[in-house]
Amino acid sequence: MLKNNSIIAGVIGGVMLPGISLFIFLYLLKGNFLIFNKPGVPYMVAIVFNLFIIRYLYKQDLDKTGTGFILVTFVFMAAVFLLKLQPIK
Repeated sequence: MLKNNSIIAGVIGGVMLPGISLFIFLYLLKGNFLIFNKPGVPYMVAIVFNLFIIRYLYKQDLDKTGTGFILVTFVFMAAVFLLKLQPIK
């Protein structure tokens, strides 16, 4: 799948799924999409997919690429937690 084992490749690859989910749920669905009355669930699905990709990358000994995916995944998780799941006062 990936031949380039670098953190930059991991960051670029890791941005794809969260970027797609942001585009779909914020712009196409206008932020009105709720699953079980939880606004952060669609974004968490993208995070779960990233975690499966990270597992695959580490099994293929692409540890630097996996590290880039982890970096993006944790930043995206923190952003979803702070902006979507916590009420802004």
